[in-house]
Amino acid sequence: MKSISRPLLLAAALIGNFALAANHALTAQAAEVGADAAVDARARTIHEHVLALDSHVDVMVPGAPSEYGPGQHDRADLDRLQRGGIGAVAFAIAVGPGPRDPQGIAAARAEADAKLAVIERFVKDNSAHVALALSAQDIRKIHSQGKIAVIESFLNARSLGKNLDGIDDFYRAGVRLFGFVHAGNNDFADSSRPLGEPAQEFHGLSPLGKQAVAKLNELGVIIDVSQLTPDGVLQVLQLSKAPVVASHSAVRALVDNTRNLSDRELDAIKANGGVVQVTAFNTYLVPPPADYHEKLRALRAQYGLTPDFPAGPTGLIQGSETLPADRHMAFMLGLAASYPKASVKDYVDHIDYIVKRIGIDHVGIGTDFNHGAGIVDFDDESQAPNVTRELVRRGYDQAQIAKIWGGNFLRVFSRVGVVSRKLRKPSE
Repeated sequence: MKSISRPLLLAAALIGNFALAANHALTAQAAEVGADAAVDARARTIHEHVLALDSHVDVMVPGAPSEYGPGQHDRADLDRLQRGGIGAVAFAIAVGPGPRDPQGIAAARAEADAKLAVIERFVKDNSAHVALALSAQDIRKIHSQGKIAVIESFLNARSLGKNLDGIDDFYRAGVRLFGFVHAGNNDFADSSRPLGEPAQEFHGLSPLGKQAVAKLNELGVIIDVSQLTPDGVLQVLQLSKAPVVASHSAVRALVDNTRNLSDRELDAIKANGGVVQVTAFNTYLVPPPADYHEKLRALRAQYGLTPDFPAGPTGLIQGSETLPADRHMAFMLGLAASYPKASVKDYVDHIDYIVKRIGIDHVGIGTDFNHGAGIVDFDDESQAPNVTRELVRRGYDQAQIAKIWGGNFLRVFSRVGVVSRKLRKPSE
């Protein structure tokens, strides 16, 4: 027999090593696919069994321009809510910034009334699938019937002017969640995003706002501290006899934006027994890129606005309100396109931070869909299971995920009801 040459032996050895390496790679890949399939299966099972609650979704008024541009769909219509396995949703009767004179207040109230009518029509037209919830008990009962519980929430007391009794009107209509401000101060409180006004008009809550805290506690309405200044948040927590929620906020330690909550605010919300519901809004979840301000200066110049603008989240849009409606929308869409898209991973990073900082009992989900929110793989309610999948991937179990998706909010809502009954009892 002829001996095999050394080059041939080396070649055979190399081929064997390549084959072994390829086999290891295939084995690892198969294991990874298997692990992903196991995560998917577990996430599907968990998502089917928890009560998924979104604590903040804006109302889309028919005929009004979408925050996402022409032809864009409702991020939280019935079909998407059902496909996403959402068991409860808080629709916000929200108005934006504007004048605080009688005409401005009347226009804001008309907008609020129109949005309330949209919610009422949605519930009436889809009564086989949804029902209005006025308490935590209602939410659980509606969910047990296989329907989606609708919570009416309120945002921005500009529509009330200086009328404290306006809160009673919305309470009688079904509102059970109340947020003081949007962008721009109003007569109840300062905003974390002031617009052309003193940043510290009241140094938190106005005297009227402080009276509102007591009224909301007595009525049994959850107080929403999202969009308040840090002073406003802390004052609400000092005054409120019931736990609160931040219905659509994120973490300032991760992204330094005045709309986000500082560690001090997070700690105070924990002490109050409250919950931080994390928003799916790009600019609050990931920091701006290094060239962001240069891009904004160029964009502003393109639309005839001064390239320079004040610091802060509202400075970059200063002056844009003078643009015609179509150019204003194009400017805002250009603004959004200049910012990187967050992912579900970025989103859950904020949930993780809150869990580590103040505990699993103090975090939830509040998207702000229909007001510009939406991230990669969580761009509307139908994609809610992707959040559950990422939570499972990070090791959260079903009990923990149930708290995040709705249990913590329901605990607060229940406690708000208990406090209300105690406060009302002496006068009944």
